[in-house]
Amino acid sequence: MSYEWIAIVMFAGMMVMLMTGQRVFGAIGFVGAVAGMLLWGTGGVEIPFSAAMKLMKWYPLLTLPMFIFMGYVLSESKIADDLYRMFHVWMGPVKGGLAIGTIGLMVLISAMNGLSVAGMAIGATIALPELLRRGYDKILVTGTIQAGSSLGILVPPSVVLVLYAMIARQPVGQLWLAGVIPGLLMATMFIIYIYVRARMQPHLGPAMHDEDLAEYEQVTDHPLRLNYIVLGALVLVPLLILTGAMEAKPALGVALALGLLSFLTRKNALFYKDLFMKEKYRLLFSGVLPLAIFAAMMVPFVNGWTSLVESSAIGAMTAFLAAVLKGRMNKDVFETSVRSTLGISCMFMWIILAALAFGAIFDGLGAVKAIEDLFTTKLGLSPWMILILMQLSFIIMGTFLDDTAMLVIVAPLYVPLVGALGFDLIWYGVLYTITTQIAYMTPPFGYNLFLMRAMAPPEIGLKDIYVSIIPFAAVMVLALALIMMFPQIALWLPEYVYGK
Repeated sequence: MSYEWIAIVMFAGMMVMLMTGQRVFGAIGFVGAVAGMLLWGTGGVEIPFSAAMKLMKWYPLLTLPMFIFMGYVLSESKIADDLYRMFHVWMGPVKGGLAIGTIGLMVLISAMNGLSVAGMAIGATIALPELLRRGYDKILVTGTIQAGSSLGILVPPSVVLVLYAMIARQPVGQLWLAGVIPGLLMATMFIIYIYVRARMQPHLGPAMHDEDLAEYEQVTDHPLRLNYIVLGALVLVPLLILTGAMEAKPALGVALALGLLSFLTRKNALFYKDLFMKEKYRLLFSGVLPLAIFAAMMVPFVNGWTSLVESSAIGAMTAFLAAVLKGRMNKDVFETSVRSTLGISCMFMWIILAALAFGAIFDGLGAVKAIEDLFTTKLGLSPWMILILMQLSFIIMGTFLDDTAMLVIVAPLYVPLVGALGFDLIWYGVLYTITTQIAYMTPPFGYNLFLMRAMAPPEIGLKDIYVSIIPFAAVMVLALALIMMFPQIALWLPEYVYGK
């Protein structure tokens, strides 16, 4: 049997295993291990073992549990509730403002979590009921939440891009930086669409009335507590670094020590002051918190003061301290966060392990070179035509698979092929992620469609969900086309940071 037919049989066997309901990592790893044994005898089992060792030695994998823990701490501690109320108050007077605020909320949630499911859950439980109560069109609202939540796998710290980095053997930091501008571009395009649509059809997104906002003009009963130690740390640590009085890592250690001290003295009136202000101004400060956590995590990394793993640890610790200082951390929140982090981290590790084993067998067959010759020599397709066909195949697979399964199934073929065709693999990682977002929301079987149906109230039917996503999917296709035509949209930031 030729290598081409062996590769086809491997893919067919994998798809049959998946259709029987087996777990993704089990189906892929089993096919890879059996194929290795049949092709090279008992020595073939060394290939999956080698993949396991490669996984365990991959230092950036430590970022995975750190960022997942950070996201769950911020989600379970209900910090997202304050964020939504902030957007609710400040964007409410604008036509379509609450929907625009929901997109802003999703961007911040994405920067705190890295998973689209978390954004969907928060949007469906917090934003959806309020928007419907305020008279917003259910189709506009449903599409907004689905589109906004999809940003979670593109905006750093994206867990999906960590998985892609491992399989494609690309730097995680560059992939995350490559996702920043495309993610913000898509969010901006969503906001423009919502604003224009609400201006043209005001009944779809009515502005909040003055009487609805009156309660937020009152002085709050819940003051903003300023901790002197935290404020001092925010001033002292940057000064120590910028003046050269202390290296970055020792200075960050000082920051963590001050954070611990602020926790120990949080109930001592000598170390804090309560500020009573209008509720809308108090809520405005709640939006600063996730941005401060994101800055504490990313600024040292971007400036080269810390490695990616060290930055992820800073993010996890900062999120934990923020929840503690706000009085939101308790046994239940901590236990849920740790259990969820352990479950998702183990799932991703098994999937990466299976993908590496399958990919090693596939590479050993020389199947990638055979597929490249088929497309370029026998079929005479140009590299761009092949790339577009690959993106279309992602959309088709996305109707019945999630992003992780799609990547693991086709990565052994697509990633080497993209490199052989002369395309940048960092840029392609962004294209893959955006195409996955579109596939998530493509009827009839898009992953997000049924997730939305499970979380939506009874008055929102499956037909409404299907219709709601059409304009947002069109916006995403436009964003994808722009990034394909102008690769520097994705590549400028990583080139600038790493070049510096």
